[in-house]
Amino acid sequence: MNKRQFIKTLTASSLTLPSFGKNYDKTMARFEQQKPEDLAQNEDFWAEIRKAYRIKPDYINLENGYYSFAPQETLEAFIGNVREINFQASYYMRTRQFDDKAEARKKLAALAGCSVEELIITRNTTESLDTVIAGYDWKAGDEAVMAMQDYGAMLDMFKLQARRYGIVNKIVSIPNHPKSDEEIVEIYEKAITPKTRLLMVCHMINITGHILPVRKICDMAHAKGVDVMVDGAHALAHIDYKISDLGCDYYGSSLHKWLSVPLGAGLLYVKKDKISKLWQMFGDMGYQDDDIRKLNHTGTHPVHTDLTISNAIDFHQKIGIQRKEARLRFLQEYWTKQVRDIPNIVVNTPANAQRACGIANVGIKTMKPADLAKTLLSKYKIWTVAIDYANVQGCRITPNVYTSTAELDKFVAALKELAA
Repeated sequence: MNKRQFIKTLTASSLTLPSFGKNYDKTMARFEQQKPEDLAQNEDFWAEIRKAYRIKPDYINLENGYYSFAPQETLEAFIGNVREINFQASYYMRTRQFDDKAEARKKLAALAGCSVEELIITRNTTESLDTVIAGYDWKAGDEAVMAMQDYGAMLDMFKLQARRYGIVNKIVSIPNHPKSDEEIVEIYEKAITPKTRLLMVCHMINITGHILPVRKICDMAHAKGVDVMVDGAHALAHIDYKISDLGCDYYGSSLHKWLSVPLGAGLLYVKKDKISKLWQMFGDMGYQDDDIRKLNHTGTHPVHTDLTISNAIDFHQKIGIQRKEARLRFLQEYWTKQVRDIPNIVVNTPANAQRACGIANVGIKTMKPADLAKTLLSKYKIWTVAIDYANVQGCRITPNVYTSTAELDKFVAALKELAA
């Protein structure tokens, strides 16, 4: 079966697409003249986007940051992939999967803004960045710099290297409301010594949504001979950027978040001249030391997830990253601006529009974060997640493109009532 026949079979095996998928051209034609910033506030347009999703009616979902469930179009493509690969079985796995995965990898590299020779498909950000951390040829006394606001899985991996190799982890703290980019850069710079080999930084801090000045941090670190690894779990398909413009050496992201790929897909970027210096976690002698695919040995895996990356990218690009970023930032500012100055409410996310997008964190001073999250769900039917560490006490709020301002109005009303 050639590629065209395979895709045709997948289409035939899928269920009927939702109305947005069928009426996309008409929808876009109605609004194509509007600038992203204006369209971000157009509830009629985003109501059409909402039709692409099957939304659970039991609660208002403001916890898309952990897992942004797929629109129906992507979900049906995924189910079609599962059915067809199950039908073709080992024949497909031995003849087609490698070429198809290569095409998905190429399309993903184009979206991420890097060379396909510097990117592999992984299962998530944790796997991506832990591959880098474990791949270093650490020596006792080597130092790594990171922040207490970084994701726990990577912090744990650094702790493991400290136990195993005797490296020293230097942990800084990033303020929720910095005065300038330079303040943040200086925090990392002060932690660097001649023994520092690797610096980890979040592109977007997962617990607050704080967007860090990655390029400035990379330039500073490189001037001191230090590599930079970026945790971009929440940045891909959320804000408009290219990995190649950041100047980093390593970059990891999860595709099940803002790109809405079904669970089980992520990416790892390694700058070309850094690949040969990394040890792979699993033995694979089939590639040269400078071939990034040496890091991608995971055995037999669910390839149907990788194939669905292509459809998720198509759906994402129908909306467009500039429109999507503008909408997510609008939704965040829509609710945060209404509560920032209310007594007893604390917003743990910068107010500066360039320092945040769709993610924000809010707390009630008189409530523990866990109690706030529990009350929001039990009393107001609003689903969030509690954060209570690294100088952040509150609930992380992550709306998505299908979220309406009417839903956020209910959330704001709940906060005001609880604060009072």
